[in-house]
Amino acid sequence: MSESAVQMNESGELHLSGTLDYRSGPVLRKQGQALIKASKAAALVVDCSQVVKSSSVGLSLLLCFMRDAQAAGKALSIRAMPEDMREIAQVSELTELLAHP
Repeated sequence: MSESAVQMNESGELHLSGTLDYRSGPVLRKQGQALIKASKAAALVVDCSQVVKSSSVGLSLLLCFMRDAQAAGKALSIRAMPEDMREIAQVSELTELLAHP
């Protein structure tokens, strides 16, 4: 199993990495929420290029991060969504929602 993490760099870019599932989801949710709230950036990007594997929990995290950013008055976009997340988004009819900031 791959170690999961969410980290933010100085430019307001959140980096999700590892396996996103029911084991890692709750911790990543709390960490991401705190990072979004603490960020001074007006626009945030969630980079998913280092996500190794994702269940529907990964999509749930992205939706929660979008809601957190909106509540904080910040724009949020998603970059490099892995194929497994994209497939779940298509089945769930969330592709358009996740494609827009």
